[in-house]
Amino acid sequence: MEHIPFAHSIDLPPYRAILAVDAKGFTAEPGSTHEAISKSLLDLVGDALIGAGLRAEWDQPAFLGPTGDGFAVGLPTYVLPYLVDPFPRLLQERLADHNRQGRVRLQLRVSLHVGPLPADPENPHWTGNGDSRNETHRLLDSAPVKAVLAAASPRVTFVACIFSDRVFADVIAAGYAGIHPDRCLPVIATVDGKAFSRQAWLYIPEVSGNLLGVLPATPAPAPEAGKPEGPRTSGPRVSGPRVKRNDGQVATTVETMTQHRGGAR
Repeated sequence: MEHIPFAHSIDLPPYRAILAVDAKGFTAEPGSTHEAISKSLLDLVGDALIGAGLRAEWDQPAFLGPTGDGFAVGLPTYVLPYLVDPFPRLLQERLADHNRQGRVRLQLRVSLHVGPLPADPENPHWTGNGDSRNETHRLLDSAPVKAVLAAASPRVTFVACIFSDRVFADVIAAGYAGIHPDRCLPVIATVDGKAFSRQAWLYIPEVSGNLLGVLPATPAPAPEAGKPEGPRTSGPRVSGPRVKRNDGQVATTVETMTQHRGGAR
């Protein structure tokens, strides 16, 4: 029976880890190379996932949807810490090897989110659709992660990650992943032409020199007297690439790359 929203209750689908990957500058390459680049993306990401100990999950994902210049894959939620670390670092290493040898140099944007999605592992290319997956793709296309990868050196920085606020709170700030929360930078993720505005977090596993120290970052507000300082929950809202070295931590401190104009656009 076809489901009519809000008319009656149905089972909530299981929560999935949703990983999406997109290649910078894909459409600028000749069309004759697109098929080979798409296959390279699957091979490189798969190799990094296997290196992170996720071979079984990669071999049988909940869903896998190609987008031409990238793809989205659904994985079990218990692997979220390994998708935060070491997967991005391993992907950076695999891309460094590839870019030393290949004709096409690849830089990838990576987004990571979690939420309820239906899935049919027997038919993974035709399932896994819903709001959580849509938000994962919006994060991948958002202005901050595009801007930071555009500003980075294409000879050094090959991966830029954006994590949803849910992933940051449940996985990183809670201490399940192998990176400190201070290695992530809060941003407001917006997409031109879309009614989308979300708190999110940038993470860059390999920082290039041109991302270091041009303008001082806006200091975070001091916690109220008598209240313990908790994890950061909102990002600075400034315009232009603003970057600050952070004692070798994160991906530096690249403040948000686009003006946040009060809510969704």
